[in-house]
Amino acid sequence: MTFNEGMQIDPNRASSGGGPGTGGKLALGGGAGGLILLVLGLLMGGDPGSLLGQLNGTENAQVQPGTSGTPEHCKTSADANKYVDCRVVLTAQSLDSVWGVELPKQTGKRYVQPKLVLFSGATSTGCGNATSAVGPFYCPADRTAYFDTTFFQELVDRFGASGGPLAQEYVVAHEIGHHIQNQLGDIGRAQRDPRGPESGAVRTELQADCYAGIWAHFADKQPAPGSNQPFLKPLSESDIGDALSAASAVGDDRIQRAAQGRVNPEAWTHGSSDQRQKWFLTGYRTGDVKACDTYSAPDLGNPPGLR
Repeated sequence: MTFNEGMQIDPNRASSGGGPGTGGKLALGGGAGGLILLVLGLLMGGDPGSLLGQLNGTENAQVQPGTSGTPEHCKTSADANKYVDCRVVLTAQSLDSVWGVELPKQTGKRYVQPKLVLFSGATSTGCGNATSAVGPFYCPADRTAYFDTTFFQELVDRFGASGGPLAQEYVVAHEIGHHIQNQLGDIGRAQRDPRGPESGAVRTELQADCYAGIWAHFADKQPAPGSNQPFLKPLSESDIGDALSAASAVGDDRIQRAAQGRVNPEAWTHGSSDQRQKWFLTGYRTGDVKACDTYSAPDLGNPPGLR
C-alpha cells in the first residue's frame, strides 16, 4: 500500500484512450528491438516527432482520439493502490500538490499543471505521433505527459526494474520533472547539446531525476489539499530502493550493454545508471531545487547533495 486511505482521485485530471488528435495512421518499427532503440533516444523526455521515423521496418497503428476524464474505475486511493492507471493519476495529483507549493517557494514561479494522457496503442501529440514502443514521455509543445501503462511491465520484464509502486511513481515524477524544466526555461538545453556523457541532454535528464527525488522528499510529509495527511504513506528504504531500481534500469550504459553488448558514452542521452540513482538521491535528500543544478555541476557522478 502506497497511498494513504481516503484520498480522492480527480475525475478530470487525466484524459484517456488516446492523444488530443483526430486520429490517423502512423508507421514505425515495433517489437523488443524497437523498444530498446527508442528508449535510448526518447524514454523520459525525448522528442517523439524527431525519432519515430528512425526505426527499420514499419507497421500501421491506429491513433485513437482521446476522451476527456480520468478512467471511470479510478475513484480513490484504494484504486490507485490496486490499478496502475489510477496510480499514475493520483501520483500526478501528489506532484501537483508538492510542486504547487515548492516551485513558487523555491523559484518564485507559479506552478501550472501539465496535462496528463493515458493511452493505449498509439496517440497523437504536439511533438508528433507515438506508439506504446516509445515508453512514457513529456511533450513540451503541448505541455503534456503521456503514459501507456503497459510500459511499467516492460520496465520489469525487459529492463529488470523492481515492480514496486515507487518504481512506477518515479517514472511519473521524472516526466513531470521535465514539465518543471519547461516552466523554468531549461528543457531546450537538451536539444542544443544532444549527445555525450557531459551533454546538455544528459544534464537535462539527470535534473529531471533530481526533481523526481524532490517530489519523493515531500510526498510523504506535505498534507494533501483538503486533508491533514499526505498523499503517500511514509517511504521506507525498500520504497526508495524501488525508485532507484527503476532509475538504474533506464541508464544509458545498462541499456547499451543489453542492446549491443558494449557501452559507448559518446552516444549517451540520459546518463548512466549510477548517475541517475545519485541525482534522484540528491533531490530526495535535500528537497532543494538549487541542488539539482546539473548544468553547473563539474562532476555529474558526484552531485553536490551527496558529497
